[in-house]
Amino acid sequence: MHAIQQQYWAVRDYLSPVLKESKFKEHGRITPEEFVAAGDFLSYKFPVWTWEKGDASKARDYLPAEKQYLVTRGVPCLRRATSLAYTDADEDAERLLSFGDSSGAADEWVETHAGRGATVDSAANLGEIDDIPDLDGDGLASAMADVSIVSETGATVGETPDLDDIPDMEEEGLEDGEDEATMAPVVPKAGGVIDASQIGVANGNLLQVRTYDVMITYDKYYQTPRIWLLGYDENRTPLTPSQIFQDISADHALKTVTIEAFPHSSTLQAASVHPCKHASVMKKVIERMNAGVVEEQLAARKNSGKQQDKDGKKKWGFGRKGAKEEGVKSPVEEEEVEGMRVDFYLVVFLKFIASIVPTIEVDSTTAF
Repeated sequence: MHAIQQQYWAVRDYLSPVLKESKFKEHGRITPEEFVAAGDFLSYKFPVWTWEKGDASKARDYLPAEKQYLVTRGVPCLRRATSLAYTDADEDAERLLSFGDSSGAADEWVETHAGRGATVDSAANLGEIDDIPDLDGDGLASAMADVSIVSETGATVGETPDLDDIPDMEEEGLEDGEDEATMAPVVPKAGGVIDASQIGVANGNLLQVRTYDVMITYDKYYQTPRIWLLGYDENRTPLTPSQIFQDISADHALKTVTIEAFPHSSTLQAASVHPCKHASVMKKVIERMNAGVVEEQLAARKNSGKQQDKDGKKKWGFGRKGAKEEGVKSPVEEEEVEGMRVDFYLVVFLKFIASIVPTIEVDSTTAF
């Protein structure tokens, strides 16, 4: 059934027309040219993203041959999505902490997951740390009274020892000894390649980090970008579908995120976020962001106009006044602001995808 569905999607994508008119602000959809422009901006600002041409037999003619899709490799995934689940159970209870001082003022903080026990592998589980007592002037003087700055040989700390008194490593035989803590070298098999079975698996308190190769393609039918995920464990062994779904939000796993054939490869299967809702979500996000961008641009233009009036020559009184009386708008008011450019589309798109895969650090644009 799934194979028939994939064949239907392939035929539907082939017969769907290519979008020619820009509608990313009105409908959240972009043209292939805008996808390339947004990809160029993303790869320029964030070089972890690069263009790939993929399989030549799978190339789309509405995209440049060298810019078929975007990819970033080695994206870390430090924990599973289930670790972010928040329930109303007792272990996830909240409590109010108050830290008061001698003046009576108190800072209040909310502690989440108050009933959850500490785990051994938690990096934040540092145990109990005793308070360090303060040393006053008398205590510090008594503590430093017994400190001597003279070494056993009678030389002071600032005095340089005689170089002849420093033992040579060859005389002591230090070079001949073997350090017991030195790891035995791993001998590669024929061909110079180390087999994965020769690499020890991380255990204990060591954090086992998964990594993902993340690809962004253009979906001609939905006229939006589409995200693809290919996961690996700490030994670079490909993850199974069930393991990949551990890193997907429970609201999207096996619903909007499924395993499908990658469109630019003949053999590759990868997890994909279905783009049926991408346009509507992107439209809402772009509307909110565009309103803020327009407001900033209007404020900047207003300030620049005032600066030009101050720096320019003295204007005749009847010129601007007459224009206002007749209801004629100034050139600054007539020119519409550009608002959010389509170049930023993929930057916003990655922030949207980060909510679907919260533990996979797909959004490398957080500082932008």
